[in-house]
Amino acid sequence: MEITIAIIIMALTLIAGEITKLTRLDNRYIPLQNIIIAILASIICILFKVENMTILETIITCIFATMSAGGIADMKKIRIKEEN
Repeated sequence: MEITIAIIIMALTLIAGEITKLTRLDNRYIPLQNIIIAILASIICILFKVENMTILETIITCIFATMSAGGIADMKKIRIKEEN
């Protein structure tokens, strides 16, 4: 995975995260939010031919990237709770 897909996913995740903070949505919707981000990132990458991958590879890469980002964020929250 080149840095381009990572930047697209990061930008979409940042925007969605800020929207979530402003609207105070329930945390149980975060996995759904990550799937939506993955779909948007996949569409952007496919339309602009960001990577030399098939459509299926692009979609799977974006889904894994967004879900792992959500898992990393959860790990940080758990660690902060354990320290307190």
